[in-house]
Amino acid sequence: MPSGRGFGGDMAAAAASANSDMFDEIVMAEERFHGEGYQEGYAEGSHVGVIEGRRYGSLHGAKIGSEIGCYLGFALTWQCLLQKCMDEKNSKKIRVLDSLIGMIQKFPYEDPTYDKLQEDLEKIRGKFKQECV
Repeated sequence: MPSGRGFGGDMAAAAASANSDMFDEIVMAEERFHGEGYQEGYAEGSHVGVIEGRRYGSLHGAKIGSEIGCYLGFALTWQCLLQKCMDEKNSKKIRVLDSLIGMIQKFPYEDPTYDKLQEDLEKIRGKFKQECV
């Protein structure tokens, strides 16, 4: 006589196993899609971030270059004008202008990774303000 688990029992076990496998596939599909979506989003975000960072860097670099160019033009013009009438007061101004021009010429235009870029830019701004007072 067959045991309680005959042919019908094997079918029930197979059906339960199939149901379990389908449930696992659904759960795993959700995890898989979540992972794939994350990877695609991360790649797209990285790409867009690089483009946006490059655009921002170019714009910010152009503003700094324009600012420094303005300071240099100012300093060279006044240096030329003040050398025509040398006195004690103008001599001091020329020394400040020479210092400003030297700082601008040493500014690292080609190295955006320069550690003291902002610090040197602030020194140039301060020297410019000193000359304008």
